[in-house]
Amino acid sequence: MPRILLVEDEPAIADTLIYALKTECHEVSHAMTGSEALEMLTKDGGYDLAILDVGLPDMTGFELCQKLRGRSRIPILFLTARDSELD
Repeated sequence: MPRILLVEDEPAIADTLIYALKTECHEVSHAMTGSEALEMLTKDGGYDLAILDVGLPDMTGFELCQKLRGRSRIPILFLTARDSELD
């Protein structure tokens, strides 16, 4: 079963994604902050994919991506509600 690390601080969005991913037979671990995600990656390891919210309370998803890249080559998808072309 593929393991996914979901980093999303909005409970409603996270709950919907967790439900959808579990329905498709994925194992999902959820972190609400970048710091929590880094801790989980260090402790649990072995994730097949990370889904990162761009706007987290303690760091941006881009900053978290840089920190993850220092530890892992895990594939990363960005999740955002931003909708302007500049974003």
